[in-house]
Amino acid sequence: MTTNQQNEFFQRLAEQNEQYRYQLPSRHDAGKFIQDLINFLFPISKDCTSCPTKDIAMKYADLRNSLNCMLEPLLPELEKSKEGILDDVFGQIPGIYEKLLLDAKSITDNDPASVSIEEVISVYPGFMAIATYRFANLFALAGIPLLPRMLTEFAHSQTGIDIHPNATIGHSFFIDHGTGVVIGETTHIGNNVKLYQGVTLGATFVSKSLASSKRHPTIEDNVVVYANATILGGETVIGHDSIIGGNAWLVRSVPPFSQVYHQSKIEIRQQTPSIT
Repeated sequence: MTTNQQNEFFQRLAEQNEQYRYQLPSRHDAGKFIQDLINFLFPISKDCTSCPTKDIAMKYADLRNSLNCMLEPLLPELEKSKEGILDDVFGQIPGIYEKLLLDAKSITDNDPASVSIEEVISVYPGFMAIATYRFANLFALAGIPLLPRMLTEFAHSQTGIDIHPNATIGHSFFIDHGTGVVIGETTHIGNNVKLYQGVTLGATFVSKSLASSKRHPTIEDNVVVYANATILGGETVIGHDSIIGGNAWLVRSVPPFSQVYHQSKIEIRQQTPSIT
């Protein structure tokens, strides 16, 4: 690359950079914050470090300061003051904590392979994805733009579970295994719902004009959705206490207490004898 070409490229970068609407906190900071927040609430796993352990109040203050720093580049987009948002968020953390205990208990109670609630909190990708979602959803409801999606995409990269921060999810939520689970933006999930790997709760149409409409399904209380089932559409409602079998494809509602199964067809191929 010649000096002129390099200068032209730098000019191109400068012009493009001026067009970006948003400034964002770093992905590293967002990921570290959510890990630190989960570790603060559930100090079960220990890093091998010689640093002295801080008391709870100091850790809590550090978390508030970290979020304060991440909100700095978003100031032009905030509808409330930073202090007001911080007060809203940290005032609701105790409630999120209680919900996460219910989530962890649901996983522990329903997974025969689970040894303990400590294992679920420290190891299970489903719990990490749910915990990250619950805080991202809290941030979204508090009026913080962009950062909630950064948090859930961090969890997505770590667990393979993609939950939009604007989805609505009730208590005692259970995701088993989890890889490939997708939960869309306008999904409504009730209480005591169980999802297995590969489940998609998505939209029937992908169009920017539908951004403000309900595009994703409603899953009522006590529903189990088994592996690789796909449920699509904003008007699709899975009635409470239903079971959706693996690989099922649904684009219409089913009443409560339904059982929906994908039926595979098996054909036995006849062996043609070889002629010798």
